[in-house]
Amino acid sequence: MIKFIVLFLALITLTLKVGAESFVYITDQLDLPIRSDKSFDNNIIRLLPSGTELSLLQSTEDGWAQIQFDDTIGWIKSFYLSPDPSSREKLKKLTRTYNANKLLISKLSSEKEELESQLLSIKQENTDLVVQSSKSQAEKEHIEQIYQDALKLEHENEKLIQEKLQLKAELQLAVNNTQIQKDTSSRNWFIVGAIVLFFGMIIGFIVPGLLNRRRY
Repeated sequence: MIKFIVLFLALITLTLKVGAESFVYITDQLDLPIRSDKSFDNNIIRLLPSGTELSLLQSTEDGWAQIQFDDTIGWIKSFYLSPDPSSREKLKKLTRTYNANKLLISKLSSEKEELESQLLSIKQENTDLVVQSSKSQAEKEHIEQIYQDALKLEHENEKLIQEKLQLKAELQLAVNNTQIQKDTSSRNWFIVGAIVLFFGMIIGFIVPGLLNRRRY
């Protein structure tokens, strides 16, 4: 009864192991045969090198394991299998990983240098832009000052034009007044001359007559 229970538990354990797909690896450094059945007869299906990854289908108590590789299903002794890759395969994998990481580091270093160069270039461009911005600001302030000076000059020119027109008007008025005064003076002298001439003529007629009367 006890043997039956132990056998039953062993079968359950084996069933659980087979139910979950697992992988094993050939540990020997030689090519190992996959056999069509659990015997050492002339039943070799194919040879597999060390480190080959196999799908474990089941294990038996007599030291055999049923495995699958690609489309091939066969048997191999369990002591040639390991749940982990062989040290040689681990070394190969680590070497590949190391070389890949080394190549990646070299690539990243080159990219880092390129990015640093681009960063320096961008910083230089930013510095140039700051300098150019300062120059542009100075030029803008200079142009604004020139514009303000131009507006001031234009205002002064307008003021001078107004003053010039006013002076012309005053000059024309002064010329007109002078001409009027000249005309008035000439007319006055003409009147005075006419009066003097008139009185001279009167005197010229009266005085000789008076003198002639005194003689007689």
